[in-house]
Amino acid sequence: MRISKADLMRRWGWSTALAVLVLAVLWALDLKLKGESGVGTADIQAFANAVQFEAAFRAWSPRSFAALAGFNLGLDYLLMPLYALSFFYSAIIAAEAFAPRPGRLRRIILFLAMVPAAGALCDAGENALQLAMLLNGPDDSLARLAFILSNAKTVALTIGGVLLAAAIVARFPRRPKAEDPTSTY
Repeated sequence: MRISKADLMRRWGWSTALAVLVLAVLWALDLKLKGESGVGTADIQAFANAVQFEAAFRAWSPRSFAALAGFNLGLDYLLMPLYALSFFYSAIIAAEAFAPRPGRLRRIILFLAMVPAAGALCDAGENALQLAMLLNGPDDSLARLAFILSNAKTVALTIGGVLLAAAIVARFPRRPKAEDPTSTY
């Protein structure tokens, strides 16, 4: 599939802007949840056993907290394709800017374009496990699997962040300084 540079930049801009917007809303809602209950949905990403999840779920025992936690986990599903697309387009922009010809670097960058999509799948699995434990009660094996998926997602998002930074650098190239005709070397 071919895509024009203008269309690529437009898709990258929209997916990145929407991802930032959804992330900001999610962050604000999670801060509200954490401020009121003491535990946010971002906190449970670091939990690796049922006891930790049980403590969080007890903190969310008022139905309003549990509903907000469930909403946050659900809203994260909207964020997943947005960041995956943003990072994917970022990789294409970076590959075109820093490795325009076929070669090892280009293959590596284009391979890395798929990593955020795998991270989004890990994120989806992590959220599904966390929601299942929220609804049915925590379980050590599910908690451990959610923790593993969370760590894999974090690695993928870090790679995506590097790709995004590379795309930003590529998008706004430095212009060479004009030579000063009066200077001498």
